[in-house]
Amino acid sequence: MSHSTVPRSRDEAHTKNAAARTPGTPSGRRPDDRPGKLSLRLRLRRDRTLILMTLPAIVLVLVFNYVPILGNVVAFQEYDPYISENGFVAMLESPWVGFEQFQRIFEDSAFWDAVQNTLVLFLLQLVLFFPVPIVLALLINSVIRPRVRAVAQAILYLPHFFSWVLVITVFQQIFGGAGIIAQTLRQHGYEGFDLMTDPGIFKFLVTAEGVWKDAGWGIIVFLAALASVSPDLYEAAAMDGAGRWRRMWHVTLPALRPVIALLLVLRVGDALTVGFEQILLQRDAVGPGAAEVLDTYVWWNGVRNQDFGFAAAAGLIKGLVSVALVLAANKVAHMMGEQGVYKK
Repeated sequence: MSHSTVPRSRDEAHTKNAAARTPGTPSGRRPDDRPGKLSLRLRLRRDRTLILMTLPAIVLVLVFNYVPILGNVVAFQEYDPYISENGFVAMLESPWVGFEQFQRIFEDSAFWDAVQNTLVLFLLQLVLFFPVPIVLALLINSVIRPRVRAVAQAILYLPHFFSWVLVITVFQQIFGGAGIIAQTLRQHGYEGFDLMTDPGIFKFLVTAEGVWKDAGWGIIVFLAALASVSPDLYEAAAMDGAGRWRRMWHVTLPALRPVIALLLVLRVGDALTVGFEQILLQRDAVGPGAAEVLDTYVWWNGVRNQDFGFAAAAGLIKGLVSVALVLAANKVAHMMGEQGVYKK
């Protein structure tokens, strides 16, 4: 045996023996033991604390989000909750009617009126409400003094904690028939008005209420995205002669583009949900012709009229359309070069 074939150390001999015992690769390494990749058992042991911390959240999501999906079976039944005291038994014993509930929905003119009102409200909120947090975030980010910036952000964020009852009460005290504006006009000899009971401007009123209440919440997301922009980019643009507006157009807005695309996809997926509690509180004031949306339509038929199978079918249609809208909007985001909700 030549000198070159003799192992130079005990470790080298151990390595060569291990390679001889492990077939499949010249170095003795198993195919799935690539550098940087751990086995499932090791990853579970490493992350067991984090997994235990997330278990309560997973259980809550399963119980309140996924288990109720099984209740959609009543959309294909003439569901009668009084057959049994046990709701599950009542579902099993209720007679099957197939797609009869869906046929009733498509033949109901009130359903199509609710669809029209929902889509009009969504388009108004998309055009008038969605850009407001972006503009406000840009304005707050341009303020140099941190104290002024913090005060402005707190004032804009505060209405988010108000309930819809309080928000509508505030608007009633301002724009109602006995509100401040109407009383001031009457005191000066003009005719008052009541915007809160006007069906023609109800959709704009609902959008204004949403802007006042939730614009501050959207500001937080965009400010977080702006905080990740490197100051070197602004300095380089300023050295190249770019003014404030050009820096905003070429540096700030491209940094916000992925966040805008993501929130827009989520907003499109939520298109058929335009504020159940907010609209239900004002439904009687303007009438169902102007205020009936899909959520109130489902509630009115399912809870008030106790037609649970009919309401479940309407809710199922709404859920399927929402999923289709999310997939379509996410596809558009991919075509624009953005990630969207998930990658390709």
